Amino acid sequence: MIANRRNFLAGASLSAGIGAIPLAARTVAAAPAAEASHFGPLTGQALLSRNENPYGPAPSAIEAISKTARMGCYYADRGVGYLQDMIAERNGVSPKQVVLGSGSTEILCAIALAWGEKGAILCPDLFWDTTVNYGERQGVKSIRVPLAADMSVDLDAMAGAMSDDISLIQICNPNNPTGMLIDSAALRSFAAKVTPGATLLIDEAYNELTDTPDANSLVGLVRDGHDVIICRTFSKIYGMAGMRVGYAITSEENADRIRGYLMSFGGNVAGIAGAIASYNDTAFIEQSKLMVTEGRAMILDAVKTAGLTALPSQTNFVYVKVPDADAVQAAMRERGIAIRGAYGPWAQYSRVSTGKMEDVVRYAKALPEIIGQLSG
Repeated sequence: MIANRRNFLAGASLSAGIGAIPLAARTVAAAPAAEASHFGPLTGQALLSRNENPYGPAPSAIEAISKTARMGCYYADRGVGYLQDMIAERNGVSPKQVVLGSGSTEILCAIALAWGEKGAILCPDLFWDTTVNYGERQGVKSIRVPLAADMSVDLDAMAGAMSDDISLIQICNPNNPTGMLIDSAALRSFAAKVTPGATLLIDEAYNELTDTPDANSLVGLVRDGHDVIICRTFSKIYGMAGMRVGYAITSEENADRIRGYLMSFGGNVAGIAGAIASYNDTAFIEQSKLMVTEGRAMILDAVKTAGLTALPSQTNFVYVKVPDADAVQAAMRERGIAIRGAYGPWAQYSRVSTGKMEDVVRYAKALPEIIGQLSG
């Protein structure tokens, strides 16, 4: 007993001694360095495939992330509440009407599950359907409506497809991958037709990139009490794709329903801090939009030079009509340029993001050469 007590006291004394040594002075096993090379594009790669804003995060966000890094040992719930208040104030809603998630992807997946329990999801046959696909893997049913002849979302056809079996209508505006913007008046008219029978979900991931974001958004319908959900993200215009912060604005009832299906808890300190700092950073947002506009113009010039056409876009990507999307993707890959290949049966459309200007220059130079080779 005495020996055991002595051993315990000796161990406690040693532990106390170690505790008195500053953390910085302790010898610890070498840990792998979190090098920048572990993230982002590969060395020498022009990454134009994922619609990221490579000019982000904003300097304001980076400073906030650095200052709050030591708080990463704590949960981010108070920061989440503060960001909810900011979003609610700007959009004229209650904080209880704002749902934060690990990117808008988590929220969209939660919505697919929650509404999929009561009925089918009605959606276009070409849009960013990753989250609907997730719901389908869990047994959710979807009904897909063909696009119009001009590749726009066919609102009349979607309204005509409504039935009592539909619980959710999901639309991406501007649409991804086409980049096309739905006229806001037409979308409001569509909402008036369908929301008495189902919830309308508008994925506005790229709304801030459009020429007139406030006019194009349907968040006003939420304020007016319509059964509408608006989803947005900090991944695009804010340049925080790797920080995973997104949000929904809807009724309190819908918000509570969504929260019941979220899988993360409280957000992450770095992402929330960056989002708080950059949410009202208009200088960064305007500069980002300027770079996107210049990059898009350069892409469209290259499209014209190559004898091709592209769909109208107000986003940070362009949907180019090509002879063979997968062949163009493969040829670009050989040149160290990453773009998207075919989306399902749309084998003659190739999506390219604006990215860094020097990367867009590489794409613009390569496109006419590649099309010439494929056509020859």
